[in-house]
Amino acid sequence: FSIQQDYFADENRVLKKDPQQDYHLEYAMENSTHTILAFSRELHTCDTNDKSITESTVRVIWAYHYKDMGEAGQNYHGPNRGTKSLRLLNPEKEEVLSASLPYFDLTNKDVPVPDKDTTYWCQMFKIPVQHEKHHVTKVEPLIQKGHENLVHHILLYQCSSNLNDSVLDYGHECYHPNMPDSFLTCETVIFAWAIGGEGFTYPPHVGLSIGTAADPQFVLMEVHYDNPSYTEGLIDNSGLRLIYTPVLRKYDAGVIEAGLWVSLFHNIPPGMPEFVSEGHCTLECLEEALGAERPAGIHVFAVLLHAHLAGRAIRMRHFHNGEEQKLLAYDDEFDFNFQEFQYLKEERIILPGDNLITECHYSTVDRIRMTWVRKVLM
Repeated sequence: FSIQQDYFADENRVLKKDPQQDYHLEYAMENSTHTILAFSRELHTCDTNDKSITESTVRVIWAYHYKDMGEAGQNYHGPNRGTKSLRLLNPEKEEVLSASLPYFDLTNKDVPVPDKDTTYWCQMFKIPVQHEKHHVTKVEPLIQKGHENLVHHILLYQCSSNLNDSVLDYGHECYHPNMPDSFLTCETVIFAWAIGGEGFTYPPHVGLSIGTAADPQFVLMEVHYDNPSYTEGLIDNSGLRLIYTPVLRKYDAGVIEAGLWVSLFHNIPPGMPEFVSEGHCTLECLEEALGAERPAGIHVFAVLLHAHLAGRAIRMRHFHNGEEQKLLAYDDEFDFNFQEFQYLKEERIILPGDNLITECHYSTVDRIRMTWVRKVLM
């Protein structure tokens, strides 16, 4: 391992040794099946050949050859290569052992996915935990094997408690003129998952409340199917697993949505290398929405930035008393296939009368038709 060094690739993808060596090997080990290397470097090296590491998504590329590098240089990796999107500075989740905790699943049953680009499918469920308060501590996606690129995102809405079990009998395409009237009672988002994300673990002092009269009795699960190849005959059984505990946490969790709502007035022209749209959660909006939270406001502990294929960067800006605060969350290297919650290093307080601006950067340079924005940003 004495020849481990700092390299970079030029515009022709040729690998070259970097004159400024910023790569530091911490340790290495090897057995008959694995080679493990641990290395470190500064987040900002002031080296033009290095990419700064920020809170944005980082696309890590890797390649290897079965032979060690010789004096003549590296061996060509052939097919032994790949890429993975990561958020290197996302704080580690404080994982609570959930193997022994009870759970329930909300999953679709043999949904026929239409052979069209985009489908939103809605199914009503009844929360099985009732009559006593519990806290959901973790939510895991249950994506049918082979459908990892078909299921784009899943939203869970709280519905009216005045419904009866007859609403559970069928699912239907969302936002359709013939969808059941009961779907219109489901307005409050209580959880969201998007493509590429893993399970979401709530902080140790927070949980999603279920089981009381004020908690969700009926929920609507909205699944967005992305089928750009118009594949026929797809049947899906994806959904969510909710893990819960009777040991209550100090605070109840909720969701606040901000961004650009579905609107025919929001569209993006073709051929644009950059196009910026803003969604404003105004002073008046937060004054009304957070009125019941006076004077403490709400504490934000995680943010999910959500966009579609044209999305390139997203920034959530926060203003208090007219002064802009540190960005609540951002991703300047947005990856459509890697959308997971950003856990904040420190909880941020949002007060009635604050402002939130969701800044969305798009690129349509490779498109010849107008792009219509179809879904809200979380």
